[in-house]
Amino acid sequence: MAPDRFRKRWGFVGVATAPLTLMMAAPASAQGLSVANLGGIAPIAIAVGAGGFGLIAMLAVRTLLRDSRATKRLAAEQVSSLRALVDEYENLIAGNRELTVLWTEQEDGQARVLGQAASVLPIGRPPQSVLNLHSWLPPSQANRLARHIEDLRLHGQSFSTSIETNDGRVVRASGWVMGGATALRLRPAFSQPNAERDSSTEDMDSARAILALLSKPAFLRDQDDQLIYANPAYLALARTLGWGGEGETPELLDAKRLADHLKRCDATDQPVSLPLDLGRQGKFELIEFPVGQGRAGYLRPSGAMAAEPPPPESGITHIAGIIDALGTPIAIFNAKRELVQFNQAYARLWNLDPRFLVLGLDERAILDKLRTEGQLPNQVDYHTWRTRHLESYARKEPFEAEPWHLPDGRTIKVISAPAGAQGGVIYVFEDLTERLKLESTNKAFTNVLRETINALTEAVAVFGTNGRLTLSNPQLSKLWRVPMNELGANPHIDQIAEASGRAIPEDGASIWRDLKRGIIDLNPTRTDQTGRINRSDGRLVDYAITRLPDGQTMMTFLDVTESAGYSKVLKERNDALVAADRLKDAFVENVSYELRSPLTNIIGFSDFLAEAEGENLNPRQREYLDYIRASSVTLAVLIDNILDLASVDAGIAELNPEPQDVTSLVEKARAGLTASLHDLSGEPPNLVIDIEPSLPEFVADGTRIVQVLYNLLSNAARFSPPGGEIRLTVGHRAGRMLFVIEDEGPGLTDEMKSAILTRLDTTQASGRQRGAGLALSIVRTFVNLHGGTISAERREPKGSRIIVNLPLDSAVAGVAE
Repeated sequence: MAPDRFRKRWGFVGVATAPLTLMMAAPASAQGLSVANLGGIAPIAIAVGAGGFGLIAMLAVRTLLRDSRATKRLAAEQVSSLRALVDEYENLIAGNRELTVLWTEQEDGQARVLGQAASVLPIGRPPQSVLNLHSWLPPSQANRLARHIEDLRLHGQSFSTSIETNDGRVVRASGWVMGGATALRLRPAFSQPNAERDSSTEDMDSARAILALLSKPAFLRDQDDQLIYANPAYLALARTLGWGGEGETPELLDAKRLADHLKRCDATDQPVSLPLDLGRQGKFELIEFPVGQGRAGYLRPSGAMAAEPPPPESGITHIAGIIDALGTPIAIFNAKRELVQFNQAYARLWNLDPRFLVLGLDERAILDKLRTEGQLPNQVDYHTWRTRHLESYARKEPFEAEPWHLPDGRTIKVISAPAGAQGGVIYVFEDLTERLKLESTNKAFTNVLRETINALTEAVAVFGTNGRLTLSNPQLSKLWRVPMNELGANPHIDQIAEASGRAIPEDGASIWRDLKRGIIDLNPTRTDQTGRINRSDGRLVDYAITRLPDGQTMMTFLDVTESAGYSKVLKERNDALVAADRLKDAFVENVSYELRSPLTNIIGFSDFLAEAEGENLNPRQREYLDYIRASSVTLAVLIDNILDLASVDAGIAELNPEPQDVTSLVEKARAGLTASLHDLSGEPPNLVIDIEPSLPEFVADGTRIVQVLYNLLSNAARFSPPGGEIRLTVGHRAGRMLFVIEDEGPGLTDEMKSAILTRLDTTQASGRQRGAGLALSIVRTFVNLHGGTISAERREPKGSRIIVNLPLDSAVAGVAE
């Protein structure tokens, strides 16, 4: 604005001022020529300077005016060119059978609609009505498309979907972001459900346009199998063979082969190939495939011709078949950054729509789309990153960039290499995600394995198939006295043998040489080995050789010197205890039987004296005789208990269950107690017996039950005060026979409770309380043999209660604990 304003306002003034300045300076000049007026030189200088400035200003203004006109003319030409280019693009978009809706920031969100409305909307509808979705779409389809458009404009989420219109047509809708603008494209789908809309003609026209661009001979047939089009390469081949005239499209097959070939084509909807020999032109393979209601086909060289190098103009397209068969993502761009070849692995890697990924697409557009969809590494300055990436086109050697860490968690390796002498880039991509994950897992597993091995008490050594140590722990170094730095260098087993020989000169090397045979054995039927090594230094080492699934061999060593000594000592002690136990059993059995005979004599003679000399004995002698008789009976009971316990320990104790009279069993136990009460000092206890009437049948070993009741009553008598009451209650409940013995003694102690469960006489009592442990042990044994239980509890305020719970039928004996 400033230069224009200057030229408009001051340009004319400068031009007019210059002559006027000269005219005003003329009188001063005339006066200044005389000698008398030499003192007036200053006005002359000022006048000349002013005139010169005016001339210079006039020339500068003229130059500015000329440059301004040239700039305006150039700007007008550029604007005209851009407008023409925009008009061409709009005409190109408007000429396609699709509608494009644009929302730009410059138009304040107002939509521009370009394209043919009839391709999507019903006939007669204006293009702007496409935004009224409910006017041409069902409610569900309109709501779905509206949500996609909202996500596109608000969040920049691209989409591609198919929708069905009210008149049954299928429309493909795609939305994407373009810089600060968003676009929506609507076009008919290739396959329409409405049979009235026949797209075969459009498909044939599209096929004709594509075949025209092929460098291979290609042709097109109609629904009657007649040739209706041949591309320039096909016509050139026919002319070379001398077939067909001007404007004709000759068949390259004779009538019979053509009929057979067409019959095969009609029988399948898949591509059909046929070998074709064209004489001096070489051998070809004829391939045809269905297009619309007709067929398209092309000829590709086979045999020797297929191996010939392609012409220079084909560039790198000769490797198309190779990269298509590879699972590695590959994309090739020419020097103009245009996509010239890619494989399906590349499209799958980036999840690119095949309709977007077309040949000729600029790589920058691909990168921009990947960035929009969040499939490129997050960058602060994306444009700088893209520029640095596109430097691949200037490189002359293969280059591996830093791995791309994508937002979705994948890691991609990118390798770029020159595509050829004509320029371009070949990109090779590799998804490293799974490999890195496996490496991380393997590293973690190896660390855990190493830590586990280091924590073992055994020495571990793993040898590879080459005989070298691959894994070991510190215990191996400690056991065989080999430094850790030598083991860390993955030594061969021979080197370990040498190091061990230096540490243990007597037999270290020879031991490892023997172990080597088990490691280098490659027999597939070999088995694991175990053994014990007796080293010269007195150490005992157990070893095991295990074959691993990967072919390696693991050896484990365990120093068992101390444990072997302990085992030997324990074995000797156990043998001594077994021998002592046998001697004890033999001693008890022999002594018991030896005591029984004299004891029987004592009891018999005491009974004889009591009966024969009873009247001649004074009271003191009679009392002594009763004591002898009672003590003998007690001793006989103790001997019987000892023999019974010995038989139980020997595992030969057996029950003889028979139906029993409970009253008779109780009476026998009472009589035995009465006979043994003479050794008790003071007044004898008062025994009260309470037997429940109408008891059910009781099957048990009567002798053992009498022993149980006698021992329990005798134990209660010893702990009861003189003249105290002892109560024996017999009843039944829920198929069990219950014997309850209650006394008024001091109550159960912990020692008495333990005596019921152990054979040790732990009581600290003496006199009338002695022998309680043995009595209670025999009670517990016989009760368990009958399959019953025994329990003890304290009575309140004093005394104890012992309950014997037996099954009514003890035909099946229990197992003594």
